[in-house]
Amino acid sequence: MSTATIAKASAKPGKGGRRISLPVVLLIISGVLILTSVVRLITGADGITSTGQMSTALRSAVPIGLAGLGGLWAERAGVVNIGLEGMMILGTWFGAWAGYQWGPWTGVIVGIIGGALGAVLHAIATVTFNVNHIVSGVALNILALGTTRYLSKYTFEEAAQGSSKQSPPIESLGTFDVPGLSSWLETLNQKHWFLVSDIAGLVGGLITDLSPLTVVAVALVPATWYVLWRTSFGLRLRSCGENPIAAESLGVNVYKYKYIAVIISGGFAGLGGAFLSIVSSNVYLDGQTAGRGYIGLAAMIFGNWMPGGLALGAGLFGYTDSLKLRGGTTNVHALILLLAILLVFGVAYLIWKKKYVPAAITAAISALMFLWYTTTNEVPNQVVTASPYVITLLVLSLSAQRLRMPKADGLPYRKGQGK
Repeated sequence: MSTATIAKASAKPGKGGRRISLPVVLLIISGVLILTSVVRLITGADGITSTGQMSTALRSAVPIGLAGLGGLWAERAGVVNIGLEGMMILGTWFGAWAGYQWGPWTGVIVGIIGGALGAVLHAIATVTFNVNHIVSGVALNILALGTTRYLSKYTFEEAAQGSSKQSPPIESLGTFDVPGLSSWLETLNQKHWFLVSDIAGLVGGLITDLSPLTVVAVALVPATWYVLWRTSFGLRLRSCGENPIAAESLGVNVYKYKYIAVIISGGFAGLGGAFLSIVSSNVYLDGQTAGRGYIGLAAMIFGNWMPGGLALGAGLFGYTDSLKLRGGTTNVHALILLLAILLVFGVAYLIWKKKYVPAAITAAISALMFLWYTTTNEVPNQVVTASPYVITLLVLSLSAQRLRMPKADGLPYRKGQGK
């Protein structure tokens, strides 16, 4: 059986599946950078593009991106994985439990296993027994939360420096900078020059105070793209999410590929959870994931079920999540102005597309944003805390028209049903 035959059997993307070309993406990114630099000069909020802000944003983006990669693997095989949050919860607990006893790298491995165990339950329910994917995922999230709280009571509470809601401290994996380049970019960023310092802050944040696990996580994005889009294994897996009946007729073991995809999905989510407990805080805390599994799923949808778009979405959500850690009230106030300006461009685009009603609504929202910015000096802490979730809803609502999920995503499948 040739891979070309399987490719022909998979459904072709429809109109909504058109992807933006790379030059257009680069043009959009350049425009946003220029606007951000202008807003920084107007508001004086130098922190929005500082090296420290970008470094924190990267660290916040990693667990979201790993959860999103987990969702990508599962949904490309046709299984909706709402259970990412529960798998991350298992990853945080198992990673911390093994990490404080046997070292952080052992904790990372056990955290991956913990997430994969949750994925096995989800796969059995959805693939073998055809349970509704949403119901199974929500049930797994509840089960993971209850299980980890129960286990914490009988493990961490009895350990030194631990409690029923917190593990003992975990040894750090350590951090590193790129010698010479990191300090030079930070110096350049502190000069606050137009655009140049902003780019220096962005690049410097990506190579400063890095954890080895961050490097591994970033490398998993192109690795996922290569495996899923450049190998026969990936083609077979994606065919299960597009047209499992056609894939089965060509000899693909659909059940096997769905199981593999969901277990890998859980492993990624578990790794994201282990990152939270081992790298982000060096300790397990009850409620540590704080909905990042759901935000990772949103990042995957924003990225149109593609690794590159997912990485951009994770970066956006990670940036807004990091604002509450570094000068949040001032920085978010500056971003209100940036958002208002971006909405003006959105109005122009909608008018060009002759969508006058959405253009009028967008113009009204933009005007309210300008009014909010001009009548206040900073935003309440509650707004800063809620900003990642607001951005999630806003981005999904704006990108909904161009999305195309795998055609068989979430649909029930039985072996031999095409006969």
